[in-house]
Amino acid sequence: MPDREPDFTWLPDLALRSLGGAVIWANDETFAEKENLINPGPAGFRPATFGHKGQVYDGWETRRRREPGHDEAIVRLGLPGVVRGIVVDTGWFKGNYPPEVSVEALEIQGYPPADQIAAEPGWQTLVGRVKVYGDTRNPFEVTDGNRWTHVRLSIYPDGGVARLRVHGEGKPDLHPLSAGPVDLAALESGGLVLDCSNRFYSSPHNIIFPGLAQVMGDGWETARRRDDGNDWVLLRLGSPGRIRLAEIDTSYFVGNSPAAASLTGVRGDGAHVTLLPRTDLLPDTRHRFPIEDAGVVEKVRLDIYPDGGLARLRLYGEPA
Repeated sequence: MPDREPDFTWLPDLALRSLGGAVIWANDETFAEKENLINPGPAGFRPATFGHKGQVYDGWETRRRREPGHDEAIVRLGLPGVVRGIVVDTGWFKGNYPPEVSVEALEIQGYPPADQIAAEPGWQTLVGRVKVYGDTRNPFEVTDGNRWTHVRLSIYPDGGVARLRVHGEGKPDLHPLSAGPVDLAALESGGLVLDCSNRFYSSPHNIIFPGLAQVMGDGWETARRRDDGNDWVLLRLGSPGRIRLAEIDTSYFVGNSPAAASLTGVRGDGAHVTLLPRTDLLPDTRHRFPIEDAGVVEKVRLDIYPDGGLARLRLYGEPA
């Protein structure tokens, strides 16, 4: 059985539907829809819940093959990037999971139709054909350092997979960023959380996800501190730039929002510069703070005092 999950699961899932991911093609989805592969959260299961095609599964499930071959599904990443690890989750699939899988990747420009992408000859192997276990999160580290836009999951010969997680670092097309002020911290801009003090309840990557939070669980929340310190997050901007406006959003955090926050920029030479001094925050509020020009910064540290949670952090400015 696989050991505990490796460190790459700290990185964001580039395939998530909430990042714009889509399952664009599968050769078969007789029992359960391919789109379930990239749904957020773990798969659920209700025993003895039958539809007209059999037991309802929260995942992708193909028919039993009666001829040679194998089944495939293609995912367009919500955020193109470098893949550092993949998790093939067969949760709840016990007598109907595939005994082996492989994963390939492709970088493609524009928006060609799915059938054309499926027929492309340039797919590169990220995870060679390998054994997996049923009802298990099967993790695979990836050492390839190239940028990819699509991944293809192959299952041998058939069966069901609950979730496909593609953890990595976003590498978006930077050309659109030159059109005007953008959120330099956003995952969509190539932003990445490098470190944080605590992620007891939820991942700090949530604060740079697209869109508004819908519930408290969409944000980042730390454990309650019982010392004199404070919690923090260190971010690498998608592109070095000048930050003009910061938005610190505590939406849905009512009794557990931070009392205050500050922002510190880190320049290319390692020098630190204050972007936002320690400033009081309100619960359940989208705060917007103008930032005086502090020059070009590459990283930003957000400190919250003393602990609590945030829904989103936006750092609007111009790329250098």
